[in-house]
Amino acid sequence: MNNSALRLATESELPIAWAIVQDAIEQRRRDGSKQWQNGYPNEETIRADIAAGHGYVLVEDKDIVAYAAIIFDIEPAYLVIEGAWLTSGTYAVVHRVARASAAKGKGIATRLFEHVEALCIEKAVDSIRIDTNFDNAPMLHIVKKLNYVYCGEIFYDGAPRKAYEKVLGNKT
Repeated sequence: MNNSALRLATESELPIAWAIVQDAIEQRRRDGSKQWQNGYPNEETIRADIAAGHGYVLVEDKDIVAYAAIIFDIEPAYLVIEGAWLTSGTYAVVHRVARASAAKGKGIATRLFEHVEALCIEKAVDSIRIDTNFDNAPMLHIVKKLNYVYCGEIFYDGAPRKAYEKVLGNKT
């Protein structure tokens, strides 16, 4: 996994994490995506992630190159799905995935998800669930590349989102 590590973000890293998320918001806008164009996520969202112990950063050669919220708890929006999840056991939710614009094209998102999978296996989680907007081409590419399975649609504030799950090798 190169010289990279996934770890909890600290409160002092909020400005860096927020700057990375702002880069992603701007990239979504330039790509013509409607995702993240309504004031969410915002700096308070990222601050709350970090305070709750959900904010993680990917560090490569001492530089923070990506941010994600990883939640090892029930996601209320995932309780209702038009479709079906692959598992009914424990899962981690990955939200607010963003990589630094300077790291574009360097495989950062792939490494981030590889680290997330390793963390989830370490925590004996059965699967990883994510959702994304139908027009978020980079995330749709990543989920396909990393063998996440399309499970259906979930809804946030009435808006449909594509839902994916990857089953991990934790079954005994």
